[in-house]
Amino acid sequence: MLRNFQLAFCPTYFHGEALIWKTIIQLNLIGSVKKLLSIVEDELDMSGPRSRSPTASTSSLSDHHRRTRMRLLPLLSMETNLTRQLLPEHYDPSRTPEICVRAGSGWKTVLEKVTLERRVHPSGQRRPMTNDGRSKDDPTLVLAASKNDIISLWEDEDVREVLKRRGVRLEDSPGFFLADTARIATVDYEPTEEDIVRARLRTFGVEEHRFLQDNGSEWYIYDVGGSRSMRPQWVPYFDDVQAIIFLAPLSFNQVLEEDRQVNRLEDSIYLWKEVCANPLLARANVILFLNKMDILQKTLAAGIKVATYVPSYGSTPNDVENVTKYFKEKFRAYHKRLSPRPRTFFCHETSAIDTKATQAVLAGVRDGILRHHLEELNVI
Repeated sequence: MLRNFQLAFCPTYFHGEALIWKTIIQLNLIGSVKKLLSIVEDELDMSGPRSRSPTASTSSLSDHHRRTRMRLLPLLSMETNLTRQLLPEHYDPSRTPEICVRAGSGWKTVLEKVTLERRVHPSGQRRPMTNDGRSKDDPTLVLAASKNDIISLWEDEDVREVLKRRGVRLEDSPGFFLADTARIATVDYEPTEEDIVRARLRTFGVEEHRFLQDNGSEWYIYDVGGSRSMRPQWVPYFDDVQAIIFLAPLSFNQVLEEDRQVNRLEDSIYLWKEVCANPLLARANVILFLNKMDILQKTLAAGIKVATYVPSYGSTPNDVENVTKYFKEKFRAYHKRLSPRPRTFFCHETSAIDTKATQAVLAGVRDGILRHHLEELNVI
């Protein structure tokens, strides 16, 4: 959502960062391949001759899938090496399975340096080059060489059946680009603005962003991150804040990475209650974004029942309109009951990947914040 803000406030914001985001998107794609290969490996092990699993005789994966997996393994070591350089301290792929950077650490500079180092060895010696002058370690070439295998594995009917049986929906994951492999895994790929908005990059810590509007007004946005470990760092930024934009993805069937026993949406509601009740934010507008509406629609279309994960939903119709209304009213009720002083309830339904619609919403939010600020100053 922050990148939507950056595009809405400064349309040319990412023009000079195409190489950086290209690498992030490539790592997102490799990350999805990594998850897919892990499932394939597990399924092959279960169906092996020494397996005692009751599902061993039902697996339809074969040596063909095993060979495809072996050919794709070099992608994983490349992902590990690049991810370690982005977050070198305490790097542990088991604890940080996705791409992570630390706020304020100059990660963009690090990524630019990593990109350059793939062309020139630290000793000053040239690494092996291809005919077009690229390093053989460049993710672009590795992905291009692996394109057909990635597409074949992702579109394989037997693999799809395994994913369905295990209840795995990779397409609902943030930073999902497997369906775009034919376009991204090419030597001449250049990311679009939509690609950059969809890219997944997790930030540890609080990051400040400054925007200067054409009319001369200056805006500051603090991206505080939502994981539990980051929440104690928020307090210093609550002083004199004018608006809180609260993202609540309607991912009712997902759990927290930090605690697999906690439903992700229930945690969002718990945090919403804390924010609404905080006396430091009594004068701030708290703006709710019910996000990832596109994922909600796909999840419901797949026949997944809300009541299975949220028993209080009961027998209410399992469609987008009723599900959205149910959670919207739940957030509204807590906002009204817990706010230290009366304030208007603002709620928007958004999909971060629908850049045009989301930017229109953000423009309205921006104007509303400015209007509220002028009213506080008794200017209007």
